[in-house]
Amino acid sequence: MAGAVFVGLTTIDLNYGLDGFPRENEKWVARSQEVHCGGPATNAAITYAFLGGTTTLVSAIGTHPLCSLIRDELEQFGITLQDIAPASTEVPALSSILVNSRNGTRTVASGHATRTKVPAEALPCGVLDGVALLLVDGHQMACGIRAAAEAKARGIPVVLDSGSWKESTEELLAHVQYAVCSENFTPPGISSKHETVRYLLDHGPRAVVITRGAESITWATHDDQGQLTPPPVHAVDTTGAGDVFHGAFCYQLAKGVPFQDALAFAAEVAAFSCRFPGTRSWMDAWR
Repeated sequence: MAGAVFVGLTTIDLNYGLDGFPRENEKWVARSQEVHCGGPATNAAITYAFLGGTTTLVSAIGTHPLCSLIRDELEQFGITLQDIAPASTEVPALSSILVNSRNGTRTVASGHATRTKVPAEALPCGVLDGVALLLVDGHQMACGIRAAAEAKARGIPVVLDSGSWKESTEELLAHVQYAVCSENFTPPGISSKHETVRYLLDHGPRAVVITRGAESITWATHDDQGQLTPPPVHAVDTTGAGDVFHGAFCYQLAKGVPFQDALAFAAEVAAFSCRFPGTRSWMDAWR
């Protein structure tokens, strides 16, 4: 199948499984620990590659020693990396994720994700040649806007993965066909989910999806709307489930699967991933 390009954030995630959450000034021993690269675009790209798609990640990585972990894991999944900050010596954004093993909820403390701001000119020439789809996550906004504008001009579908409103999001929306946002995404001056959906449809996307964790998924187009209930699951860890959703959704769209069917598949994969700790262990079971 034709490949997809993912533009956005890469982090290093330190995931700890606990029997609860420690109070201030307490020390707990984790039941489990994992270290993987993460970030919305990166986890989505890894999911897409795992499901069988040819994948390119456009992200700011650099030369810090910790970045070898990122490069090694991307190579394991056969992902082509286009590093838009190859000379950067900054430490990558680190996320410490505490997962309550009793109910799968997670608490995240993350380093600043925008220390390395890359200009639009850093987007590699020809990165969209021959691809079927582009996902942008709103990080590295300048490169994301340029990539989305070029994709739209070429007739390549653009998916936005957004957990929150960011500076220049409105400019990006003009080039987006599918806006897949969390319930925390709220444009300035908007106070309800209904208004958010209407705002998005009025600013470029032809389809809008609002995810709410284990709750129903709201979707809307200019002509129709509805809800989709994810499969019930006893969650062990919800870390990265939204990113898995986006990667699986993109995989189906790139194959030409209809919009609502792609949503249903994405919900199934994301729910399945919550049955396992971390952001990768679900993959062996899925196989």
